[in-house]
Amino acid sequence: MNFPDDLQYTASHEYLRWEGDVVTVGITAFAVDQLGDIVFLSLPEVGATVTQGAAFGTVESVKAVEDIYAPVSGTVVAANTPLADDPESLGTDPYDAWLLKIQVQGGDRTPTMTAADYRAKVEGHA
Repeated sequence: MNFPDDLQYTASHEYLRWEGDVVTVGITAFAVDQLGDIVFLSLPEVGATVTQGAAFGTVESVKAVEDIYAPVSGTVVAANTPLADDPESLGTDPYDAWLLKIQVQGGDRTPTMTAADYRAKVEGHA
C-alpha cells in the first residue's frame, strides 16, 4: 500500500499536504481499502469553517459510513466537488483525489505521523 513520504497522516486516516498556510486534506489508501466500494461522499462548501478534531463530512461505502475529521481549524478555500458525483474515484488514487483545501486559522493541529509511522500503525490491520 502506498503512503507518500511528502504527506503527514492522522490516526483517523486523513492525510495532509501543506502549501504555506493552506492544507490539502484527503483520506488515505488504507482508509479507502478498508471502506471498499465508496458510494457517497459529503463535503462542506467553500467558505465553510471547519474545527480541528470535528467531523467535516462523511464517506459512505457498501460496508460503512465514516466521518472525516478536520486536522486543523480554518476556512474551506476549495472542495473537490466532482468527487460527490464520482465518489468511487477515491479508490483509483486517494492522494490525487483530495477532499478539501483549508486556510489554516490558529496554531492548533491534530497530531500527525510521518509516512513510516503511519505505515507501521496500519501494517497489522491491512
